Amino acid sequence: MRQIILIVSLLIPLTTFAQSSLPGISISSEHPQFWAYNEKPTLLLGGSVEDNLFQIDGLAEHLDQLQAVEGNYVRCTMSSRDEGNEWAFAKNEDERYNLGDWNDEYWNRFEHFLKETAERNIVVQIEVWATFDFYRDNWEVNPFNPKNNVNYDVQRSKLDTIVATHPIYTENNFFRSVPSQMSLFKVLEYQQAYVDKLLSYSLAYDHILYCMDNETSVTADWGAFWSEYIKSVAQEQYNKTVYTTEMWDPWDLDHVAHRSTIDHPETYAFVDISQNNHNKGQLHWDNGLRQIQRIHQSEQPRPVNNIKVYGADGNKFGHNNQDAIERFVRNILLGAASTRFHRPESGLGLSDTAQSVIKSMRMLTDAYNHFSAVPAMQLIDERDENEAYVRAIAQEAYAVYFPSKGAVILDLSEMKAPGTIRWLNVLTSEWQETTEVDTGKKVSLSPPEEGNWVALITNLAKE
Repeated sequence: MRQIILIVSLLIPLTTFAQSSLPGISISSEHPQFWAYNEKPTLLLGGSVEDNLFQIDGLAEHLDQLQAVEGNYVRCTMSSRDEGNEWAFAKNEDERYNLGDWNDEYWNRFEHFLKETAERNIVVQIEVWATFDFYRDNWEVNPFNPKNNVNYDVQRSKLDTIVATHPIYTENNFFRSVPSQMSLFKVLEYQQAYVDKLLSYSLAYDHILYCMDNETSVTADWGAFWSEYIKSVAQEQYNKTVYTTEMWDPWDLDHVAHRSTIDHPETYAFVDISQNNHNKGQLHWDNGLRQIQRIHQSEQPRPVNNIKVYGADGNKFGHNNQDAIERFVRNILLGAASTRFHRPESGLGLSDTAQSVIKSMRMLTDAYNHFSAVPAMQLIDERDENEAYVRAIAQEAYAVYFPSKGAVILDLSEMKAPGTIRWLNVLTSEWQETTEVDTGKKVSLSPPEEGNWVALITNLAKE
């Protein structure tokens, strides 16, 4: 991986991630661990019915629904594997694809999606290569499969026509086409053409983030190659800075694979830790917090995104609605720059519950200086595992999340001025009346009733 990056960087000036004069999405200059939108620090919150949202009917109405609860973040896998989806390429008379000829309907849908999200200031995180489209039954019908196109055969491409295994086994040479791997230049030619076509639409907009893959297990060379290529095209053709990342498969963020993203800001402008959202409770918090703090304390702090939060009653992973709600809220108190509910049935999508949580979290983070706050678990005592979580600005504001009924001791000894407390019901998006709270000492804190609640304690002198 390092050799490729060195070669590219000799040819193309490295992007300065934290600086951008463009409107739309950028890294906040004041709070570089967060995004800015039109130069204003912005927390990205979202949920949607599908991942490849550009392929759905009723797109405008769905985006309106998200916007109505102040959501501003969606996922866009460039996937074609669901019923009714279009592929990017046109077919010849013999019903085989021509990788040099485009399917206008696919690209019209994509352009419409970019236009509709831009009009609503909804940030899009694109996944350029939809990993699961290239394995098992999906590979059988994929245009890049040698048996399905007129452009290359098995011998020329070195691609098998059958890849019967799960992507974790990485048995498709499609992801080894780059020069530092197998140098499959004929395949790479059409991969480049596809990425160029995608960029010809997306680079006209300023609300796009780029992720190379979906929960990948392939060589780090692959993602680094496409990250540098996308950044270079943006710079050369549009004089534009764009922001890229890779999403790795391991749930444990200490896994060495994640270092290819976390330790290389010269390659990736932000980090996606979505697979941490398979973890539950205290493990989810500890796993995420450890990496977020390491990134934030580095020489180049960067945003940490969560493009998918797992959990829905009855889903195949065994994670329920409550797991999803907790993960979504914890991600925010951890200091993540984004969080979005995964599509049904693996997540809450944009269900009524998801909408309530998105709206509530926007209400909470708008009610205090969220971007200046930090996780502050040292401020609570008599806490059971997963009972409560704290984000705070010393002497000024304290947000305490209870996933269910509980009671902890909160240290407010540094807050000498009079303070108030408001309880936010996460599932109804309603504040209770403001009441006074003792300050200058440790106080007992317990939510009004069962359910997901956040206490917001603020210093009257700072309001």
